[in-house]
Amino acid sequence: MSPVPFTGTLGKFTWRMLAMVLGSQGVVLLLGALVARGTALAEGADNAHTLLWLGIGLAVLSFVAAGMMRGPLGLPVGWLVQLLTWASAVVVPAMIGVGLVFTGLWLLCLVKGQQVDAMVTARESGASDAEAAR
Repeated sequence: MSPVPFTGTLGKFTWRMLAMVLGSQGVVLLLGALVARGTALAEGADNAHTLLWLGIGLAVLSFVAAGMMRGPLGLPVGWLVQLLTWASAVVVPAMIGVGLVFTGLWLLCLVKGQQVDAMVTARESGASDAEAAR
C-alpha cells in the first residue's frame, strides 16, 4: 500500500472524490462561519464580522481547492483546508467534530480512490494487451 500523498497529481476517480469532500466541507464551513459570528455577537465581542469573513474565506478556499484537484496544487491546498478546519475549532469548538468527519472522509477517499484508480489502470492495460495480442 502506498503512503498517503501530500503533493502531486491524482487519478480521475481520486480527484473527483476529494473534490466532493471539499465541496461538502465548504458548505459546512459557511455554516460554521455563521455560528462563529452569532456566538461573538451574543458575547458582545467586537470581532464578530471579522470571524464571519475569516470563515467565509475558509469556505471559499475549500471550494477553490475542490476546483484545483485536477492539478498538482489541489492536493496541498486540500490538506491546508483540513488543517485550517481543525484550527477553526479554537473559535467554534464544534468544528472538532467537523474536522473529524471531513478529515476522515478526506483520508478514506484519498486511500480508496488511489486503489480504484490503480484497478482501473490495470484493467485498461489488460484490455489494451488483449487487443494488441489480436
